[in-house]
Amino acid sequence: QHSQVFCTMVVLAKWLEITMDLGISGKKAIVCGSSRGLGKACALSLAKAGCEVVINGMDAKRLSETASELRSSTNSEIIEVQGDITSHDGQSALAAKCPDPDILITNAGGPPFKDFRELERDSMLTGVTWNMITPIELIQKFVDGMAERGFGRILNITSVSVNMPVSGLDLSSGARAGLTAFCAGVCRSIAGTGVTINHIQPGFFDTDRYRAGIDAMAKQLGVEHDEAHAIRINEVPAKRAGTPEEFGDAAAFLCSMQAGYITGQSLLLDGGLYHSSF
Repeated sequence: QHSQVFCTMVVLAKWLEITMDLGISGKKAIVCGSSRGLGKACALSLAKAGCEVVINGMDAKRLSETASELRSSTNSEIIEVQGDITSHDGQSALAAKCPDPDILITNAGGPPFKDFRELERDSMLTGVTWNMITPIELIQKFVDGMAERGFGRILNITSVSVNMPVSGLDLSSGARAGLTAFCAGVCRSIAGTGVTINHIQPGFFDTDRYRAGIDAMAKQLGVEHDEAHAIRINEVPAKRAGTPEEFGDAAAFLCSMQAGYITGQSLLLDGGLYHSSF
């Protein structure tokens, strides 16, 4: 009887291993802004799927710590590229380490929470560079190589604020909406090459950026951090913030072989925050 149970468990484990296989083991992935937060979560999920992952960040110490953590938890090859991805030098450094990625996840920190009246021209240009121009430049750099090889997955991390206003994130919302519209035609022009371009729109996820937003909200309302967090989460039908792990796994699926027929789409991960029938 024990032997039968053991055999059943082995078969079940093998079945799970097969059904969970994303088909991207051995693929090369670049994940921008991945020393922490949602970018780090994406890097972890891709590494678990067997990808060779290039991670990127501006803080060398934090980047090194993240690389060590990913190597020890996944046994995948992790390559560090320190630098500002929004600069041409930072982008060139990425391309030098990984000139022919199969997967590209674009991600850059958004502009800080600020009333739209306080936005100056330079800060607006910076916000558009971070959240629209930089992803476009990276797509330009790598998409043709993907098309030649017949496989590519490009995923842009945008925001739920593309669909609905979030107080203080007007610049981020506008730039990311611009990126979404720009890619709508691009993705269809290359769909026949085996390359897809999609977006993930995160709602409230428990990251440093989310906590900074809660701090700003608390200051504005004159309340403590925990009270501001409770107010924010009460807006979410799921009654909680999302976890980075949930986000990373969703991103990995959109980069999988199974997602090859999905392109030009924005996956909303928000716990039901955005009220819409379609």
